[in-house]
Amino acid sequence: MTSAGFDDTGLLAPGWAGSPAASATGDTAFLQALLDAEAALTRAQSALDLAPSEAAAVVTEAAVAARFDARSLAERAREGGNPVIPLVADLTKEVGEEYGPYVHRGATSQDIMDTATMLVAVRTLDLVLADLGRTERALARLAADHRDTAMPGRTLTQHAVPTTFGLKAAGWRSLTLDARDRITAVRDSLPAQLGGAAGTLAAFTVYGARDTQALTAAYARELGLREPLLPWHTLRTPIADLAGCLAFAAGALGKVAADVLTLGRTEVAEVAEGSGGGSSAMPHKANPVRSTLIAAAALRAPQLAATLFGSLAAEDERPAGAWHAEWEPLRDLLRLVGGAARDAAELAEGLRVHPDAMRAHLDLTHGLIVSERLSAELAPVLGRVRAKALLTDLAKRTYSEGRPLAELLAEEPQLKELNLAELTDPARYTGSAGALTDRALERR
Repeated sequence: MTSAGFDDTGLLAPGWAGSPAASATGDTAFLQALLDAEAALTRAQSALDLAPSEAAAVVTEAAVAARFDARSLAERAREGGNPVIPLVADLTKEVGEEYGPYVHRGATSQDIMDTATMLVAVRTLDLVLADLGRTERALARLAADHRDTAMPGRTLTQHAVPTTFGLKAAGWRSLTLDARDRITAVRDSLPAQLGGAAGTLAAFTVYGARDTQALTAAYARELGLREPLLPWHTLRTPIADLAGCLAFAAGALGKVAADVLTLGRTEVAEVAEGSGGGSSAMPHKANPVRSTLIAAAALRAPQLAATLFGSLAAEDERPAGAWHAEWEPLRDLLRLVGGAARDAAELAEGLRVHPDAMRAHLDLTHGLIVSERLSAELAPVLGRVRAKALLTDLAKRTYSEGRPLAELLAEEPQLKELNLAELTDPARYTGSAGALTDRALERR
């Protein structure tokens, strides 16, 4: 048999095309995972003297994706509804007449398909975690470097009170670490699948297995996966866990992208991507491509996860449709998050910060951005009611006359003893932003 390239090239998916996750989730990678599951099953049976050691060696040697025609398998999968059925036939033929009977012995298609899915997930999540590590390290540097870089805090799209870019970057990093922790926990929990036709492992007892738990444990060890407590053909916790951690990761990185897209607008320009993308029509543009692709992944991920959560309601001991509905959304989620993690690492490592623009924007309201502070500071001097009335009046005059709030306050006789320049300096009203940033950076 010959190998035929059948991987999706990602022509319409620039978010994951060319990423480490792309090759880890391609048809060739999935085919290899299916073969790895088959070979591991034969080796596990051999380890328990349920199959000859020679059979384990021959099956393992034959279980190489390059020996099989992925396109043919895909087309023949229509006959039985999954690719395992034609693959078993091809692998049995490849192994030969003597040891062919030990291929897939006692298993059902879902055992192999689910186990291969777990292998693909673990291998892809390892790549995602590596890129999340790059992202958090870059964000940690940004947070430390800009611990005290003041900028406008914005709520409901409007200037609120000052904050620091260091605190914002520390928040991005915290979300990234949350995603890392959730993905790590799920990756370490993903189990092998072995249940036979209806989850009773009955066929293995016919082939001589006196302790099917030992067989399941041996199978899981061969694969580097967790040993399942029960066959989980219709107990889809592992799939739901994957859906949850992947959707969360997409959203966490999407928050970073959303902020960069907003702060990087031409009229804001407080940050910029290290190398923006070009435009087919406008030579002057440097589009925030990394952020755009991450944002697209964050928008798609919840709907994909919803399909996987919907598939939890799987009937009987093996379902018709619910299991089949999982395959493409799960692979799409792995690809999307893998691509988003790659793009987030590049975004964070290349992000350019513009403190001068941040300072200029702090001054846009001529000092009104610290009105909260002034309300508290002036109340003991003027009384609460008088302080509020004065600030309301001066706020209107600040806008109408275009004069700094500090200048207008200086005309009030009762306030001449106050250091109004300091009280109205936005950079001096960032609260505990520095301490919060320090505390966030203590997390490893």
